[in-house]
Formats: sequence, C-alpha cells, structure tokens
Amino acid sequence: MTTVGIIANPASGKDIRRLVAFGSSFDNQEKVRIVRRVLLGLAALGVDRMMYMQDYFGIVERARERMPRPMAGAPVPFKPEHTQEDSTRAGHMMAGKVACIITLGGDGTNRAVAKGCGTTPILPISTGTNNVFPTMVEGTVAGLAAGLLATGRLTLEETTCATTKLEILKNGKPFDTALVDAAVYDDPFSGSRAILDMEKVRQVFLNRSDPASIGLSAIGGVFCSIAPDERSGLCLTLDPHGSPVLAPVAPGTVLEVKIEACRFLQPGQAIPVTCSPSVLALDGEREIDVRKGDAFSVRLAPDGPLVLDVNKTMRNAMKKSVLAPGITKVCFRPQGERAFASTD
Repeated sequence: MTTVGIIANPASGKDIRRLVAFGSSFDNQEKVRIVRRVLLGLAALGVDRMMYMQDYFGIVERARERMPRPMAGAPVPFKPEHTQEDSTRAGHMMAGKVACIITLGGDGTNRAVAKGCGTTPILPISTGTNNVFPTMVEGTVAGLAAGLLATGRLTLEETTCATTKLEILKNGKPFDTALVDAAVYDDPFSGSRAILDMEKVRQVFLNRSDPASIGLSAIGGVFCSIAPDERSGLCLTLDPHGSPVLAPVAPGTVLEVKIEACRFLQPGQAIPVTCSPSVLALDGEREIDVRKGDAFSVRLAPDGPLVLDVNKTMRNAMKKSVLAPGITKVCFRPQGERAFASTD
C-alpha cells in the first residue's frame, strides 16, 4: 500500500493561549512548506499517491504546486464544515486505505483523528500549542519515515509504537477519549476552551508524563515519568492544602500547583470524577459539561492509537542499511578514522 494520508489543521497554533500565555503562532504558510517537504520525502522513496483532507486554506493543494513532479492524490470525498469533526471524519475515511496518516496539528487535532482512524498508524507533526502527543520533526524526515512503512521497506513492528488513551465514561458507558490528559475544571461554564485558571482544576488524569513536557501533563512529569508506550497512568487530586510542585503549565507560564493525592492508573481501571457540576477538559480543551445527576469517570484504556515513531523508524532503517544498500558495514578505527566496506 503506497498511499499515505495527510490531515493538516489550518486552525492549530492560533488559539486563545496566544493572548493569555506566551505561545507562538504557527501560520498556515509554514504548514504548506512542511507538507511540501513531507511530500518530497515520500516521493524520494517511491510513494506515488496520497489522500488528504481539504481545508479552507488549501494547505495540501498549495504544497503540491511547486513540486518538481506533483504527487497524484485526491481529497477524501466530503465537504468540510471547518470543525474538529472534519479531522475525525477524514481519519475514518482514510482508515484501511492508507499506510499511515500524517497529521499537522496539536494534541486536539490528533485526538480528533484518533477517534476515526482505527488501527491505521498516525505520524503526528507538531504545529499546535501545548503539544505532548505530536512532536517537532522535520517534514522531510517525516516523509522518509512514512515512506519506509508505505513501501514495505520496514514493517509495522519496526516503525510504530502502541499507546494508551484515557476513556471518559458517562454513567458507566464510553462517552469520549483523550490522548494525553483529562482535567476536571470547577466551573459550570465551558467558555473559552483552554484551561485558564489552575486554581479551578480539581483532578488531572494522565496516561503519559515527561519532565520535559509542557501543559497539564507537566504537573505529573516533574516528579514521575510515564513513557507513551507504558501501560500505566496517573490520577492527581489538586487542593490548596496539598504538596507544592512547580510546573510549566503553558508557554511562558510556570505555576506552583498543590497536589493532595496521587495514584497510579492501570489498564481498565476507572476513577470517578469527584466535582459536579464541572467541565471536563480533554487534552487541554474544555469539552464536556458535567451536570448534577451524571456519573462521570475516567479509565485508562490500552487500545490507544498506533503511532509511527520517526526516531525508531530511522534508526531501524540505519541498522538494516535500507537507505544505504551499497554499504555492508561501518566501523570506527581507534584513531577515529571511519571506513566502510562496499558491496560493489
């Protein structure tokens, strides 16, 4: 299957956190340039077709314009409504028809795609705000990594990692999901979607945390590391009388957060939401109104999206000399001179 999917979100990198924090804006012209480099990387490995999601800026169409040989491809056949549901629908329509889906966006964009893509791998390129799920990766290298999988040079096992997700349950039934974090916000109104006041956060559920991350997952990351492929999570209870941790909760915003309790989550384990009425924020954006009488809980689910890991892919390509087929061995002499043996 030498077809690759591309979903580029023109709205990512432009939310209210540019006003209330110090986040950088990510303009759509730069996304065009990234997609063009992705396409050139794909083409170098012989990928000859793509599917893509249409958007109001025409990111993919503009990216194709200045390629030496425009790659064949067509948009997924639906009229976009310019909401996050477009990404979910596009992911669903690409699932099973492409080797992987390359996304440009933040945590929210990838959360939307993951709802629809099933077991089709995602290669997430960061162009959002508090990004934890997607990473900063050069578009050319991302294209090469996707091409190694799409052309069969490397297998799924050599290119991808399985992840977990957070499953939101309403009255015991699955209701929504989050890829990185879910927060209980003590405010009956959704308002702007970003989390703006940490003093109103009552619980934080995490399925990954890293000392070098930013956003809500950084709260757990300053004292506990959970890798994306680990089968565990954290539930933090916040309270003014708790123990302080200093965490970068938004770009340029480092706050002291008080943690009253911390417990690990295991796959299948659900913990109740203790504050009602409230709002649930998923991957940094307020999404769900919790009303009196509704029983919400958060469960760690093992069947998160399959992620195409660019570093893992390129390292396996190096080990197998996939991109250097004429070289059988590389060695370093004691003096630091490098030599190789050629198959020619």
